[in-house]
Amino acid sequence: MSFIYPLIRRFFFSLDAEKAHMLGLKALKLLYSLKLSRLVFGVPVAAPKSVMGLTFPNSVGLAAGLDKNGDYIDGLSAVGFGFIEIGTVTPKPQPGNPQPRLFRIPEAQAIVNRMGFNNKGVAHLVEQVKKANSETIIGINIGKNFDTPVESAADDYKKCLQCVYSLADYVTINISSPNTPGLRTLQFGDELKHLLQVLKTEQKVLAEDTNKYVPLAVKIAPDMEDNDIKLIAELLLVKEIDAVIATNTTVSRTAVQGLEHAEEQGGLSGVPVFEQSTHVVRTLAEHLNGQIPIIAAGGIFSAQDAEDKIAAGADLVQIYTGFIYQGQQLIKDCAQALK
Repeated sequence: MSFIYPLIRRFFFSLDAEKAHMLGLKALKLLYSLKLSRLVFGVPVAAPKSVMGLTFPNSVGLAAGLDKNGDYIDGLSAVGFGFIEIGTVTPKPQPGNPQPRLFRIPEAQAIVNRMGFNNKGVAHLVEQVKKANSETIIGINIGKNFDTPVESAADDYKKCLQCVYSLADYVTINISSPNTPGLRTLQFGDELKHLLQVLKTEQKVLAEDTNKYVPLAVKIAPDMEDNDIKLIAELLLVKEIDAVIATNTTVSRTAVQGLEHAEEQGGLSGVPVFEQSTHVVRTLAEHLNGQIPIIAAGGIFSAQDAEDKIAAGADLVQIYTGFIYQGQQLIKDCAQALK
């Protein structure tokens, strides 16, 4: 498969990025429905890792954003991921930002997206998770609707948490997308304290109601000063958050200046964010002292990259843009390296 993927990628890269995205997902779903996934992708790497009280089949997950609605869980799990994070999902369906909103920067092995939490709403996602046959670990990434004021954001997150709690293996609180106005302000000060308090209180209620404890993870941005990262780490410890995901996409364009699409608004992912996101992982690790696990995402394009994230203090890794550029072999290589 690894020697064929460059040809497949050439075809997909000849298409509009968002159309290629959907076509690729549909192809994975078709392979699964025809029972051809194992033939095409082989046997997933088995290297169990215990994190957040969960046993992950291997340490390499799919980051949120590829399957926003949970429509492709089975097809994606058959590719070999140790876990899959679906979403970001919001209480109500919303179209996201106008197209075009997804741009490749091949010279930098990067992608810019300003999707804007386009999704079919939490009720649809819940039904899709119920239908899935896969036994893979599923994280559900939750956010607020575009038209919900930041001061009311906790209500949206709470509603999503209530809806997905019984079906999720863990839930991610996305407060770091650059594509929803005001969202990143939730990473700081009283707004973050309030949001985490609301969700931890609701987690306790739901755990008692369902007799199931579902861990909460917080996903943060790479565009923060070290002192801000320290303050977040301290608050995560105080609020007893179960994990932190570092990081989301960056708004910086330093590494892609002058390249086509570099000035498009949105979040930049891929190789250019690797160093920045790894620095956040390292800084978090210094302040968390192993008390809260770190899931590292951002610019993983090789097994060495995955090993570097673990060396910086991560417990698990997630890939997205690397999967688009490198294909399924990247998952295998990383999972094998992290055994």
